Amino acid sequence: DEIPTVVGIFSAFGLVFSVSLFAWICCQRKSSKSNKTPPYKFVHVLKGVDIYPENLNSKKKFGADDKSESKNKSAMPKNSLHLDLEKRDLNGNFPKTTPKIQSYPGLENSSPKNFAERKKDSVSPDSIKSITSLSSEDKQDKLGTLFFSLEYNFEKKAFVVNIKEARGLPAMDEQSMTSDPYIKMTILPEKKHKVKTRVLRKTLDPAFDETFTFYGIPYSQIQDLTLHFMILSFDRFSRDDVIGEVLIPLSGTELSEGRLLMDREIIKRNVRKSSGRGELLISLCYQSTTNTLTVVVLKARHLPKSDVSGLSDPYVKVNLYHAKKRISKKKTHVKKCTPNAVFNELFVFDIPCEGLDDISIEFLVLDSDRGSRNEVIGQLTLGSSAEGTGGEHWKEICEYPRRQIAKWHMLCDG
Repeated sequence: DEIPTVVGIFSAFGLVFSVSLFAWICCQRKSSKSNKTPPYKFVHVLKGVDIYPENLNSKKKFGADDKSESKNKSAMPKNSLHLDLEKRDLNGNFPKTTPKIQSYPGLENSSPKNFAERKKDSVSPDSIKSITSLSSEDKQDKLGTLFFSLEYNFEKKAFVVNIKEARGLPAMDEQSMTSDPYIKMTILPEKKHKVKTRVLRKTLDPAFDETFTFYGIPYSQIQDLTLHFMILSFDRFSRDDVIGEVLIPLSGTELSEGRLLMDREIIKRNVRKSSGRGELLISLCYQSTTNTLTVVVLKARHLPKSDVSGLSDPYVKVNLYHAKKRISKKKTHVKKCTPNAVFNELFVFDIPCEGLDDISIEFLVLDSDRGSRNEVIGQLTLGSSAEGTGGEHWKEICEYPRRQIAKWHMLCDG
């Protein structure tokens, strides 16, 4: 009788020890995971507020604009990187430093309120050559001026872009005679880094003061990069209006002496720069008797490769507009891992007016991504006011109703 009792006692002690050991191992793994650095690709600074994840504990240590920052965080790629936090004083502000900067004569006439540091900052004459030669037509349009700064942090091996402000933007809202501007920025040619500022409401002179820090870009590669700024106006009820763009090749730009302050005229968006976005084969047929428009999305070819997987998972969104207001939308199925997709999907739209004068149709080719927001590969607009093949195709279906007409179209940047 004693032997089974002893065995039972030892078995109970062994079970308790095993459960305790398992619980301790789980706690250790959980604590180690919580200390890992989040896989951010860049750091976004909004109005002087830094966000460096690995130094933030359970309490937030930065003060201003928490709500606006949480609403406007950019989508982060999945590559890991190392970040660190700069110290602040007791009031939560950054200590003033005196970096090595030179003076740029083109900035002397700027307002002291938004550009107080300009007298200290400078640019070498060789590095401020005009990047885009503006035609006389572009100068007449007067789309405004973009102010920004460039810097390379050798200690952190980071490329820093600060979008300061824009001035003299045109009014995109005809009723209020104002705009709701924001800026998208892309680093070309690989387009791995895409960021955007927050939207500033009802202003033609937006002061963004937002800083984007990109890690993992060697200084030797800066000369091969090009910055592309797209200035847009937010529209709640339809697609955002494109105000213009600024293209900045960094070849010949010297960042070893300190921060570089620059300003560039905003020019009209060049839709012909869309080479490399691929092509879309569309068939249209207008039925004047039933007042319907039949749209067939047939094929896409030569679509660009995605950044991570190497191949896109494309699908097409079709939006029907009446007097710039979207009245209907459709989309195709996703085609997996192919630059040459075959859709063969038909959509029928009821036209709310007689004729196609106020009707336009937009095609957005997107790359499906479960882990993040789907990115626009390219876009195409067909209508009476469309340029190139889009306008020609539309004119043909108006002249020959009840006839199915198919054409290939080059996609523009989304």
